[in-house]
Amino acid sequence: MQFLFADHVLDIERRELRRGSTLIAVEPQVFDLLTYLLENRDRVVSRDDLIASVWRGRAVSDSTLDSRINAARRALGDSGREQRLIRTIPRRGIRFVGDVCTRSESDDAEPIAAPSPGDDQVPASSSLPRPGGPAIAVLPFLNMSGEPEQVYFSDGISEDIIIALSRLRWFLVIGRNSSFAYEGRSVHLRQLVEELGVGYLVEGSVRKSGDRVRITAQLNDAVTGRQLWAERYDRNLSDIFAVQDEITDAIVAAIEPQLYAAEHFRARRRAPENLDAWHLVMRALAHFWRVTGEDNAMAQRLLEQAIAIDPNYAQALAVLAVSHIFGARMGWEDVAAATTIAERAAFAAFRADSEDPWAHLALGCAYPYLGRIEDSLAAFESALRLNPNFSLAQGCYGLVLSWCGRWREGAEAVRRALRLSPRDPFSAIYYGIAGYAAFVERDYDEAIRLSREGIRQRNDFVGGYRVLTAAAAMAGDLDLARTTLQELRRVQPNISLAWAESQLPLEEEGARQHFLEALRRAGLD
Repeated sequence: MQFLFADHVLDIERRELRRGSTLIAVEPQVFDLLTYLLENRDRVVSRDDLIASVWRGRAVSDSTLDSRINAARRALGDSGREQRLIRTIPRRGIRFVGDVCTRSESDDAEPIAAPSPGDDQVPASSSLPRPGGPAIAVLPFLNMSGEPEQVYFSDGISEDIIIALSRLRWFLVIGRNSSFAYEGRSVHLRQLVEELGVGYLVEGSVRKSGDRVRITAQLNDAVTGRQLWAERYDRNLSDIFAVQDEITDAIVAAIEPQLYAAEHFRARRRAPENLDAWHLVMRALAHFWRVTGEDNAMAQRLLEQAIAIDPNYAQALAVLAVSHIFGARMGWEDVAAATTIAERAAFAAFRADSEDPWAHLALGCAYPYLGRIEDSLAAFESALRLNPNFSLAQGCYGLVLSWCGRWREGAEAVRRALRLSPRDPFSAIYYGIAGYAAFVERDYDEAIRLSREGIRQRNDFVGGYRVLTAAAAMAGDLDLARTTLQELRRVQPNISLAWAESQLPLEEEGARQHFLEALRRAGLD
């Protein structure tokens, strides 16, 4: 189905909005909002209607709802002042007021501005949706135990995964009722894709035997049928709800980076001139996770391009802020300049979407460099309330806790980050943070062990070399300290006592002097 209005065409099947022959970049939620308004153009749509239909009943702040309505207007060349197409009815809601006609795929009319075959890996003749961001369905996990009373456990796993994935705001999760309509049915993959309009499927099974349970899960590319990830979990059923929570956390934490990687692969298939804001962010994240100075700079360039297309793209703004703070922490960027950019981008991300965990992460990363440690901790806690499986927020939270002397809590936060995402691209950094927490505790042997593991994973990891140098010096192993200091100077040529004293935002003066004394003993001047 296509909606034609003014000089626009909104294609539901392709999930595309075009103005003339120009493809307009639209976030998935904004596209869904526009579709709902067009489908219900004969009436005033209330905010409750939008929340129930577009957000599937999830709690949404007024500012988030307003930002999506404003984004829909901008996509159509409309504004809150003109309201040519989307009109606000005071105290009642909004309504699409433009003249609209519809056209189905079977109509004889000439297709409008069809994309060139190279635009996407899906054939031009396909009716599959091609959203700006991915959509995913979680099918009911199969009960393989032969015990009908165990269905509630397998269904509970599936429902918990749907709820947890729904907290990750950068893609659409098909609601429980739609997914569970396929329970007990053998349906071809192609049919699922066409009926649900998804790019990814999560499937699994539960097999119980005595007091043991085995749960398998897999993530599949729904278009190609390719398996992207699979894992098996064996657990004792001493506490069935605790096992359910643990398995859900593990599956969701594993799925998210796999989706990023798959979307990056799809973005690479597009020509540079056909990249929209979504695909630019996917390419940027692939560079961001590589954790090198060159890749960090490339990520920033791609994010700036995405923001130029959509200035209110919350995740693009947030990742840009985090990347600049990370660059400052690694010694790749001037701290003052990076903090200025990060502060501006982080607050813009929060204004664009105050319920995006990435926006809170960005604030949490920027605040320590603004002398606001308590605000930083509160921001990380908000990010983790919105997405408890956000391993990067857990790791950064652990670092800032350690900076202000709460090393036990910091160590626990970073251990949770490693449990949540053991194959995380940032796991080397998490080990370095855990090493610093051990250093603050004066457990130098453990700090050496943990920072060595971080360096083993990434031999250019600046933070790991700093902690290893300091811990070795305080442990009295000056040979190791001096050898590591040479490596530290290799990966961070500008390292000095003056740099460490002025650029590392250590809140507690005792912790600051302890770390500086350790570097001094190692021979840093």
